[in-house]
Amino acid sequence: MTKKVKSLFKEKLPNIILFVLLDFLVLILASTFAIWIRFDLGNVPQPFLHNSYQFILIDFLIIFAIYSIFKLYTSVWKYASIIELIDIILANFLFEILTYIYKLIFDISMPRSYYLIEFFLLVMLTCATRLGYRVARTLHIKFENQKKNVKTMLIGAGDAGRMIIDEIYNNSDICDSKIICVVDDDKNKVNHYIKGLKIEGSTKDIEMLADKYRIEEIIIAIPSASKETIDKIVTECHKTGCKIKILPSIYLSMNEKTTSVISQIRPLSYEDFLGRDQIIVNDNQIKESLNGKVVLVTGGGGSIGSELCRQIAKANPKTLVIFDIYENNAYDIQQELKHKYPHLDLVVLIGSVRNTNRVNSIFEQYRPDIVYHAAAHKHVPLMEDSPNEAIKNNVFGTYKVAAAADRYGTKRFVLISTDKAVNPTNIMGASKRMCEMIVQAFNNRSNTDYVAVRFGNVLGSNGSVIPLFKKQIAEGGPVTVTHPDVVRYFMTIPEAVSLVLEAGAVARGGEIFVLDMGDPVKIDDLARNLIRLSGYTVGEDIEIEYTGLRPGEKLYEELLMDEEGLQQTANKMIYVGKPIEFDEDEFLLNLEKLYTYAYDETEQMKAMVARIVPTYHIRPEDKKRDSQKFKRVVPMGDSEVGQYEPFRQNRTLKRDDEE
Repeated sequence: MTKKVKSLFKEKLPNIILFVLLDFLVLILASTFAIWIRFDLGNVPQPFLHNSYQFILIDFLIIFAIYSIFKLYTSVWKYASIIELIDIILANFLFEILTYIYKLIFDISMPRSYYLIEFFLLVMLTCATRLGYRVARTLHIKFENQKKNVKTMLIGAGDAGRMIIDEIYNNSDICDSKIICVVDDDKNKVNHYIKGLKIEGSTKDIEMLADKYRIEEIIIAIPSASKETIDKIVTECHKTGCKIKILPSIYLSMNEKTTSVISQIRPLSYEDFLGRDQIIVNDNQIKESLNGKVVLVTGGGGSIGSELCRQIAKANPKTLVIFDIYENNAYDIQQELKHKYPHLDLVVLIGSVRNTNRVNSIFEQYRPDIVYHAAAHKHVPLMEDSPNEAIKNNVFGTYKVAAAADRYGTKRFVLISTDKAVNPTNIMGASKRMCEMIVQAFNNRSNTDYVAVRFGNVLGSNGSVIPLFKKQIAEGGPVTVTHPDVVRYFMTIPEAVSLVLEAGAVARGGEIFVLDMGDPVKIDDLARNLIRLSGYTVGEDIEIEYTGLRPGEKLYEELLMDEEGLQQTANKMIYVGKPIEFDEDEFLLNLEKLYTYAYDETEQMKAMVARIVPTYHIRPEDKKRDSQKFKRVVPMGDSEVGQYEPFRQNRTLKRDDEE
């Protein structure tokens, strides 16, 4: 017997002994009253009375064995339900059958009606001993619930709402919410009761009911509702000024390890304002594609890269190699994965994707089957002021990793791209468009399958708008928004990573995978919602300040260029865009020239990129400045490059940026 079992047995032993003694007393009472009732409470024949007492110990041994089989000594009676009642009935019915048989065999005379009367008495008395505790506990809880302070409105009278009522009611010690009224949009439920609480009206009545009952807290318990529905409900809830909480969607709840409904209820989050429903991906397909593979994640310490590593680790890869230049980020994800997956073959390496020799040495040693390339500079305004760095890191970092993937036989290469690559107005977006072109060129020349995954802004990622807004709110404002009409597509980090992994699983090579991200979110609305979520009033507690569009920033982002078209995949939320055709030989030759100019720290980088990426809309002020200095792209000799045999026009870029 293990220590845990011994401890559990020792803990339950007093209750078991108590129930055994009670059952013995109940059997005596039931047997006595059954024989007296059979003879109308008088003139009981002495043999019958003698037999009912003489064999009581044998009867008890039988009933003890049966009750043990039906777990009537180990059930948790404070949560007893109809199932436990059925067990009590069946156990006592079986007891009467067995006692009738053995007394018939041994010619122990008892009236037949005695067994039926004893059965009913045993059921009633056993229920009294078992369920009496629950009745007493219910009365105690009801008294304790009267002391709760937080007047709460529950939105949703379905299964989730019922579970919340039960748990709040049964756990008065861990929850101070007192549900006063329930709201539901199902007309058939309005004015009916759920767990003794009246369903007072629909979501249109939220403001009126909150005022009527002086509600302090609202819990939204509709986990299957669409984001559009949640958004409408939240809008009504905001009118009340109450604290708002929500039970996450079914998708999120399935990923929770806890079984407690209360523990899953959380404050309303910015994630609840996405313009679409949560994405569901084919987990089995993803796991199958990663199981037993050597997987390399570049930029594995970043917000996207680290989540990639978390989800890849679940799929039981042969080896997970994390490659990142920032040691603190790499250390954090290393410690997290070592703790959660102690048996994972995890390799964490420090270095830059701009270093050809370092990249090649990693591929040569570990021979990755799959590469997820997440390493990149992504901050638009910063890259506008340092365009050469955007090109060195994003473009040539991608080129060097992609070339190594081809050279060392990687089966699949997945590029993390962005909606800013579509008709780019900034150098960061233009650099990412060039990365997509590199992937397309390599896919047409290599046995490796190269694909790109394009998505919008990631909620909560490093440097994204949400952490900035939260910091500004914590400091008392103002919250800075570039323009009142600026809109963006948003997704959560787990969604972005799920999309990347599914793309890697279904890729055949050459695709640009695009997420149907629903309606774009207005940044001004997002800022206002965050202010309200933080318990402040816009314009009174926290001001919103409009600062104007930053260099290279659009009012809106696009996910696809018109020429690319769109095809739906098996996942209805994921599409494939057909890549635009371009002269790949000329593109690769121009890359060689661009490489030299980038490391020569040219001031003409944006104009040069505009010649390579026709869809790049360079700002007028940049175009005017560069045109005064830049005349033409000077052909570059072979002195800076070495011939790379698999491609005639594909050169190995050997010169590295030593940092």
